[in-house]
Amino acid sequence: MSSNNGRSPGLAATTTQGSPGAKIGWKIFGGVSTVLAAMAARKAVEAGWKLTTGKKPPDTPESPLISWSEAIGWAVLSGTVVGLARLAATRSAAATWARSTGSLPPGFKTSATKSVTS
Repeated sequence: MSSNNGRSPGLAATTTQGSPGAKIGWKIFGGVSTVLAAMAARKAVEAGWKLTTGKKPPDTPESPLISWSEAIGWAVLSGTVVGLARLAATRSAAATWARSTGSLPPGFKTSATKSVTS
């Protein structure tokens, strides 16, 4: 059995601290990917809401003029979809980073990592 615990062979076996340049690079690369994913998810959720309910999503679900059911529905749907999109984008960006550099992005721990392609 391999001693890398299911990780890709070239992946560093310790927590990657990285140089200051690597940390900045990861913040930019990871940040841009998550922002774009969140924006796309938000647009998709808005379109789905309009298609399903026939009206625009609430601009301010906190307003007492919006029903509780509509406010909660919007919060749950938009929060879940945007959160999952950000998670998927960060994981994808981290896997791309790892394949490109041979180690996880700065700040990522390898102890819980099974594979950079998961």
